[in-house]
Amino acid sequence: MRTESGAAEAETEAGYAVLSQELHDGDRILRCPATELLRGSLRRAGVPVQELSRLDTADQALTIVSEPVDGKEDIAVFAGASAAHHDTVSRVVAAWSAVTAPRRMLLASPRSFCAGVERAIEIVERVLEDRRTPVYVRKQIVHNAHVVDDLASRGAKFVDELDEVPDGATVVFSAHGVSPAVRQEAQRRGLEVIDGSCPLVTKVHSEAKRFAARGDTIVLIGHAGHEEVEGTMGEAPDATVLVETPADVADLDLPDPERISYLTQTTLGVDETADVVKALRAKFPALREPPTEDICYATTNRQNAVKAIMAEADLVLVVGSPNSSNSVRLAEIPGRAGTSAHLIGDTADIRPEWLAGVHTVGVTSGASTPPGLVDQVVAALGGLGEVTVEERAVTRETVHFGLPAVIRRQTG
Repeated sequence: MRTESGAAEAETEAGYAVLSQELHDGDRILRCPATELLRGSLRRAGVPVQELSRLDTADQALTIVSEPVDGKEDIAVFAGASAAHHDTVSRVVAAWSAVTAPRRMLLASPRSFCAGVERAIEIVERVLEDRRTPVYVRKQIVHNAHVVDDLASRGAKFVDELDEVPDGATVVFSAHGVSPAVRQEAQRRGLEVIDGSCPLVTKVHSEAKRFAARGDTIVLIGHAGHEEVEGTMGEAPDATVLVETPADVADLDLPDPERISYLTQTTLGVDETADVVKALRAKFPALREPPTEDICYATTNRQNAVKAIMAEADLVLVVGSPNSSNSVRLAEIPGRAGTSAHLIGDTADIRPEWLAGVHTVGVTSGASTPPGLVDQVVAALGGLGEVTVEERAVTRETVHFGLPAVIRRQTG
């Protein structure tokens, strides 16, 4: 496709759709903030997409499919399509046009990055700025694909295990913490280790060591296979058992019921964890608890915030990656209360059928989700009709975690 003077040029291969946020029709300009919504639907329909800064109705290479909303030039859904995909593009545009309407949007607060996530990301950014040699990160620094992709584009090399890191190289441990065995391997290999573990995860590790040292069996409440759980269990593997549900508690057979303590993963659902603790107390009356709550402040705050909006919402969208435990928990809470809710990685994951008959949309995001992704959701839905945005704050977060000493020294 060739655009008019001053615009970008692109060759449109047969079988491609072209999307743009601007459709130029002579002297008129139609704008489409909902482009990302279309992109997601076309991707799911198997249509490859190219994106341009503008489309022109005068261009003969494409058929322009455009649907203004209520005659307003600033609200439209449109795309260009070569003949091979014209019908599919038409169906997609029609599906989104069918759910155009003014809506109210309720933004839960707090949402997005917590202090531990901000600290971990800043650690990787600072190390990338300071090192001329490759910087490796064991596991995802935080559980969000957008964060990981951004840091990878800036030079970070993400690996699953330390055997992928060359001897003597620099490696950053993720915010979820690691077991002593991982630290020992890094030391044996002569790796320069920079620890991005969240201080609140480190607190749970310290409790595990202390409880095991006094002779307790530790019941860890958490999700099997989660990196944080693996790291915590590694602190006292012979003294720790994992449970996820009250049913798991019923099956426990522990050697000394008088010497049992419990710990929890920091990103669990507050209500579900309370049910597990209640079952533990009923079975083991001498159960000992951590001195302070293990579920972190950010997880609790975000769960309280989604509860504050879900009763008024017809639909709740939770922005976060599917491997983010705290994001998954946020999407589960409205669903249990009977409110439709979906976990989305970004705007492109939203589906038109979710919005049919929906007048109020609640939006929140997990603690590892960049705040800009929520802004993109609001902007895209604004492309389907006028939106009124209301923010509902349940508390204000002021927590800040300092950087590791090695980072402070290199930038001091």
